[in-house]
Amino acid sequence: MYNMTPYLETIDDVIARGPYRDTWESLSRYQVPEWYRKAKFGIFIHWGIYSVPAFGSEWYSRNMYVKDSGEYKHHIETYGKHTEFGYKDFIPMFTADKFDPEAWAELFAQAGAKYVVPVAEHHDGFQMYKSEISHWNAFEMGPKRDVLGELKESCGKKGMQVGASSHRVEHWFFMGHGREYDSDIKEPMERGDFYWPAMPEPNHQDLFSEPVPTEEFLQDWLVRCCELVDRYQPKIVYFDWWIQHSAVRPWLRKFAAYYYNRAAEWGSDAVINYKHDAFVFGSAVPDVERGQFADVKPYFWQTDTAIALNSWGYTEHNDFRPARDIICDLADIVSKNGCLLLNVGPKPDGTISEEDRAVLLKIGQWLKVNGEAIYDSSIWRKYGEGPTQIVEGQFSDGIRKNFTSGDFRFTTAGGYLYAIALKCSDSGEYLIRSLGEQDASRVANFHGIISDIRVLGSDEKPEWNRDEEGLHIRSSFRSDCPVTFKIKVN
Repeated sequence: MYNMTPYLETIDDVIARGPYRDTWESLSRYQVPEWYRKAKFGIFIHWGIYSVPAFGSEWYSRNMYVKDSGEYKHHIETYGKHTEFGYKDFIPMFTADKFDPEAWAELFAQAGAKYVVPVAEHHDGFQMYKSEISHWNAFEMGPKRDVLGELKESCGKKGMQVGASSHRVEHWFFMGHGREYDSDIKEPMERGDFYWPAMPEPNHQDLFSEPVPTEEFLQDWLVRCCELVDRYQPKIVYFDWWIQHSAVRPWLRKFAAYYYNRAAEWGSDAVINYKHDAFVFGSAVPDVERGQFADVKPYFWQTDTAIALNSWGYTEHNDFRPARDIICDLADIVSKNGCLLLNVGPKPDGTISEEDRAVLLKIGQWLKVNGEAIYDSSIWRKYGEGPTQIVEGQFSDGIRKNFTSGDFRFTTAGGYLYAIALKCSDSGEYLIRSLGEQDASRVANFHGIISDIRVLGSDEKPEWNRDEEGLHIRSSFRSDCPVTFKIKVN
């Protein structure tokens, strides 16, 4: 069993001598790095043992032990009883024999991504990197490769920043249902075992739910997270949801102080993504899972969502979203002071599905033409206009927006105003009401002088005029994706 004491002492030492202390007051001095504000678009990667059964979702490791679930029945029918074939028995089948990090990096670069965040450890407790903390990792088992390390190197060559995502805290309860009957999840268990601690699943809405994670488990969690920082120096550390539990919060402060101090030592940057107010506001970057905000925010934020609606990991029946819908979301999010982290779920052999590839490449084609309205852009005085309402909050990405040619999103960059029509007009006529001629006494409205308008991706000079109703644009340009007007304002 790994001796955590030396590492815990190192953590305390780094916190004691660095600019950040493990208090919310100190951590609230944090500033979001400029590169991250400019990047706008990144790739999330859910890849692990759960891609082998490729059934249900990336929660297969939990659900296969939940009696009467679809995964439970599928598992028995396909692999046999849980006493004979448990989740751990998928590891030798996770060979990743076609995993090519250079090819992945090339695809992500073609998609227009500026940062990449692989899941380093999912709820199942299998580490996708080389670790001294546990032998249950991809370097020693399964692929026998340092997946995170290889991706960091390959993506770095393409100019992309690389982060790491930890979902370890949910492992406290994730395998617990396997203890409710005779399965391969049974006592005795101790720290370092793959299934440990497999506790009863709590009420996820109760932030004080019992049994409370023990100090030993939380020390193990902290050491794992700090090992990720020291071994890979990630530009982003993304945390999934259960870190908001009351028992975890003191350890979050320790981790943040350690990570921010290490970054300061290295002359680097650090970003922490969190959900559900797990961090005190201003000490890290909030994330909205599979959703977005209805209005612009004065602070920088992130949406994480997946190309597949039904699962973050690969399954044989993934329901893929069209690229144009994701591009609309990207424009909407950026106009509201956010960025988009878009997930792909590779197959167990290390290849990325043709459906995922097609979506990524189409997004990349659009960004190659329209990227000047996205990358390094800033918010305008209002995020946009139009009849289509955004449903605010998480888990709303399955609601089809059905944008019209009257739905616009605004950004500014390089002295230009960009108006992105979220749907191409069939007639070629557009009306932007926010840019109409205004009574000068109405100081809250736009009074700029427009001298030129161009359509990104076209050599055409569109016809346009302004009146009190708005800015009228007539263009022959057609696309099945959003259309961007580059507006010169004097």
